[in-house]
Amino acid sequence: MCGIAGFAGVGLGRDESAQRLRAMCNAILHRGPDSDGYFVADGIGMGMRRLSIIDVAGGRQPISNENGNITVVFNGEIYNHHLLRTRLEAAGHRFATRSDTEVLVHLYEEYGADMVGHLKGMFAFSIWDAPRQLLMIARDRSGMKPLSYRSVGGGIVYCSELRSLYAFDATALEVSAPAVMQYLAFGYVPDPNSIFAGVRKLPAGHLLIWQPGRDIEVRRYWKPPPPTHERLDESEVVQAIRQKLDAAVASHLESEVPLGAFLSGGLDSSTVVALMSRHAAGRVKTFSIGFAEEEYDESAAAQEVAAVFGTDHTSLVLRPDVEEIFECVAAMFDEPFADSSAIATFLVAQLARQSVTVALSGDGGDELFGGYTRYGDALRRDARRSLRFAGLCSTIGLMLPHSTFGRNRLIDLGRSRRGRYASTVLQPVRTDEGGVGLATQSGGLTTIEDQLREWFAIDDDYAAAMMMTDFQTYLPGDILTKVDRTSMAVSLEARVPLLDFDLVDFAMAIPGHLRVTPTESKRLFRRAIRGLVPDSVLARPKRGFEVPLGRWFRGPLRHRIEQLRTSCSSIESFVDRAAVKRLIGEHTVGRRDHSGQLWRLIVLDYWLAALRSGSLGRPPVMPSAPIAAPRAVDLP
Repeated sequence: MCGIAGFAGVGLGRDESAQRLRAMCNAILHRGPDSDGYFVADGIGMGMRRLSIIDVAGGRQPISNENGNITVVFNGEIYNHHLLRTRLEAAGHRFATRSDTEVLVHLYEEYGADMVGHLKGMFAFSIWDAPRQLLMIARDRSGMKPLSYRSVGGGIVYCSELRSLYAFDATALEVSAPAVMQYLAFGYVPDPNSIFAGVRKLPAGHLLIWQPGRDIEVRRYWKPPPPTHERLDESEVVQAIRQKLDAAVASHLESEVPLGAFLSGGLDSSTVVALMSRHAAGRVKTFSIGFAEEEYDESAAAQEVAAVFGTDHTSLVLRPDVEEIFECVAAMFDEPFADSSAIATFLVAQLARQSVTVALSGDGGDELFGGYTRYGDALRRDARRSLRFAGLCSTIGLMLPHSTFGRNRLIDLGRSRRGRYASTVLQPVRTDEGGVGLATQSGGLTTIEDQLREWFAIDDDYAAAMMMTDFQTYLPGDILTKVDRTSMAVSLEARVPLLDFDLVDFAMAIPGHLRVTPTESKRLFRRAIRGLVPDSVLARPKRGFEVPLGRWFRGPLRHRIEQLRTSCSSIESFVDRAAVKRLIGEHTVGRRDHSGQLWRLIVLDYWLAALRSGSLGRPPVMPSAPIAAPRAVDLP
């Protein structure tokens, strides 16, 4: 696990290239505290920070082939590297290390850009082909590892985190107003856009080719399969899911450093821990956190699962310094990022890092198998929708004042399928829909439905369409970004076995109505894990990894809400101040719960201030003292 950075064709001399490259890598020191490595030649510079996991002694990067004309820097893990190595050795390739990184070099020699189709893992890497003067960059199929880039003249600069671009040349970065509008809707800036104008994220399942004198080529090498129309034997599908889950978790256990798992007590993390217990050599180390507020404390559920599988469990129930932890987590992200569960994710990562260097996570199962409660809600609402009166309802609703009873219900009745789904995952941007986006800014008049137009394919399989959209937007933009940044902030590698490629391909091809119904989430997944996890886990209602935002807004974060009311200095060029004051007023008196929108605003305000101060170009700063002392749980 590492962070990478580099550039090609930017017109720098070797000395300046080395200085810039070192600054870019120093900005991501947290991603790889064990070592660094640099490759600088005419027209090219590649660097990395390494967190040593596999071949700790011999896997230093960059790594080149035998004659040194193919060189790679790599962030991630390749889970099938042993099989690939065997095939490559049979084809005559010779290896100098045991690392999965070196497999990439020889795989490129053998297959060129088509190498990515042979990889199973999480990755973002760059390969320099000196004879062809070609730079190739690739990102894994689900977007587990980040990669951003910017065109500079006829060249390119790329990195794992945007803070490296800031370190390369802060003066060239300008906040994009359309990206801010997307952030207000999504709570993050969806791929391929970034918060900076002219900076792009390489989307999941894509590779990039740069050569001097040619336009940058971005090519999709994989996309999720559509649901099959064939009639399936459900018992065979359930059996296949069970087998693929087992293989996925087993393949993610290779490590030369201590390894454990996050455990919330929900379906996904409990499944991962159950399968780890089958394959791990000793007791599995598990970690959970909870908050002192009982309704936000999942530690008891986690302890129950830990007891069943006899894990070495560490639990932490805390009442954090909210102001300090807010600033710490908000500054952890290289773009504005408003998923408040990042606080909880960071705290459990911080807890785990005290004992292990690698932790398995249960993320990804909801998008594959239909776990979000909003899927059932949307399916029920869709069944009640009247096409005949949809347009009329929407028109009347938008004409009514915001405080009018039934206004939102009328608007919802008038939405299309795409709009109905969008209303469950996005906040409105337009002020007439209840948003705060300034109408004079590009994107400030975009409807909530238009925000998803490029991703949501209208299809008869509404359930599958929602899951496919989440897989391409919410999963890489929110969930995987959250896991990557919060774990890497404490130099912890987080692995996501439920996004194993074989499992993803199989799950996405299952018709949506088999995966989720209006009344049952994760229908086939639940059948597949019955008998593997305790019945209490199957019966427990889904809970998100939430934090007590409402209480914090009435307490330790109240002053930040008041700052929005009295002064919007950082965000005033992007938002309608009257709309912001309306949100605050309605929230304060309890008329509406606007916690989500208000959180987005205070995060944006803080992030823009951090950008102006120059702190974006430095690694994130951890809390000055431990949030609380962890305790081992005495389990029967």
